[in-house]
Amino acid sequence: MLIMAIEIEHKFLLASEEWRQHVSHSVKYRQGYLSSAATCSIRVRTSDKQAWLNIKSATIGTHRHEYEYEIPLVDAHEMLSNLCNKPLIEKTRHFVFDDGNVWEIDEFAGVNQGLCVAEIELPEIGKDFSKPPWLGAEVTSDLRYYNNNLAIHPYSEWQ
Repeated sequence: MLIMAIEIEHKFLLASEEWRQHVSHSVKYRQGYLSSAATCSIRVRTSDKQAWLNIKSATIGTHRHEYEYEIPLVDAHEMLSNLCNKPLIEKTRHFVFDDGNVWEIDEFAGVNQGLCVAEIELPEIGKDFSKPPWLGAEVTSDLRYYNNNLAIHPYSEWQ
């Protein structure tokens, strides 16, 4: 049986700063896009100690194909410097546990400074989840909030 890698994710804006008091830990990421086409995006992402190559389908909505592979950190730094489109995405991902769920809150820096987005990944399509009071409007289907689009049309340039 063939098992495909599917990411099932909902993305939200934040209604308040209350989430900050519930952060368990945070990780800084830098990422860049090697390619962002009509069918998929290919990105390189680094944290302080790890790096990944990620291929994600360009499907709009709550679920899409995603493949991620760990790569050597030194290679990733070279790719970010020499091969990736600019500007790079810089963000701190804060992890918040709420009602048995893990929320990933991306607080962007650089040309996307001022933008914060909360995401939840689910184990199956259509699974119910509780929404914390600090959660705002859902933007899962709004292309502007996809990282590959933020690399092309940064938040700082929005009207």
